[in-house]
Amino acid sequence: MPEKPMDEVMEAAAGAHFSGLRLDSLRLSSPSTPSSPSSARASQVLSPESASSAAAPRQPFLIGVCGGTASGKTTVCDMIIQQLHDHRVVLVNQDSFYRGLTGEESKHVQDYNFDHPDAFDTEQLLECMGKLKSGHSVNVPIYDFKNHRRCSESFRKVNASDVIILEGILVFHDPQVRNLMDMKIFVDTDADIRLARRIRRDTVERGRDVSSVLEQIRGMHTLIRDRDITTPDFVFYSDRLIRLVVEHGLGHLPFTEKQVVTPTGSVYMGVDFCKKLCGVSIVRSGESMENALRACCKGIKIGKILIHRDGDNGKQLIYEKLPKDISERHVLLLDPVLGTGNSANQAIELLIQKGVPESWIIFLNLISAPEGIHCVCKRFPSVKIVTSEIDVALNEDFRVIPGLGEFGDRYFGTDN
Repeated sequence: MPEKPMDEVMEAAAGAHFSGLRLDSLRLSSPSTPSSPSSARASQVLSPESASSAAAPRQPFLIGVCGGTASGKTTVCDMIIQQLHDHRVVLVNQDSFYRGLTGEESKHVQDYNFDHPDAFDTEQLLECMGKLKSGHSVNVPIYDFKNHRRCSESFRKVNASDVIILEGILVFHDPQVRNLMDMKIFVDTDADIRLARRIRRDTVERGRDVSSVLEQIRGMHTLIRDRDITTPDFVFYSDRLIRLVVEHGLGHLPFTEKQVVTPTGSVYMGVDFCKKLCGVSIVRSGESMENALRACCKGIKIGKILIHRDGDNGKQLIYEKLPKDISERHVLLLDPVLGTGNSANQAIELLIQKGVPESWIIFLNLISAPEGIHCVCKRFPSVKIVTSEIDVALNEDFRVIPGLGEFGDRYFGTDN
């Protein structure tokens, strides 16, 4: 663990205030009383360690992060990982340990309570965390949220690390799981704030309500999907949609609180966004999204990946040109259409090989096929996907239906 106090790490988390979090040779102070009931708060509990244990080989340090939906758990986890970049850190999500539904439960899935402790396989969670605490690698299950079952032949291998972060809405429920933790952080955010965040995820902060935003997006989709639209109009409305997607994607980046002095001499508490950022476009249709990204992030570095596509096989890499320090950057991966997911997976795999943490990749696109989303999320569960609409399916030619045709040809005017 680093020598810097953990309160510096946690105070950097966006939109939340934390108290009493200090790490000094794996010893913590007691949590203080939160100053504001309406702000996000965190508390910790640590079992005391005897002086003799300091001489023993150091085990991985396990941090539990718990809180309600949209409370800010992901932001807290991302900032911990970002601050501990000199150490090996792994993130384990409680969602990976959902129990598979029975046939009868699947028939009435709308009535199933996924937020109840019984929805999770706590025994397997305990087994996996115990092995990680002992310095062994484990195979974490991958849950298929579409079919509500475990992917029987697929696992996510998690290697032994210096720091383990266990995140979930109910990770503090079972006492055996709690007893494994060296630090416990509960992100407590008022229900109205969490509801606002949920709404904000699906809206654009421009003074319009949910319905008007959805209608506007739906209207632009109607225009660009029309096969008879002119190229200039296709480009114009595509650019507007792309800008919305890019702005929403930027909202998923970590940021820190920052004070500035206004022209009136007043102090304004704002935020400072992540500086280490770059875009990577999948050539060539992904290049249509670069202008919107540059408009939002002046001077941003943009890399290129060219992948040969032959039917549903997107695994042949032709060309890549990426920033030399890309392993230190959060990456916005750009491609307007997510079809089978094969090309996206190849691009993401390349980024990870270059040292980019999986959780630092945000995939931006205009439309996604359910098969593509499932393919990417199954292989890379920590990658975030931001899209403006999910289409019905892929047809036998692996084209998105209803889709919008060959986006690159239509955007750059090379279609017939």
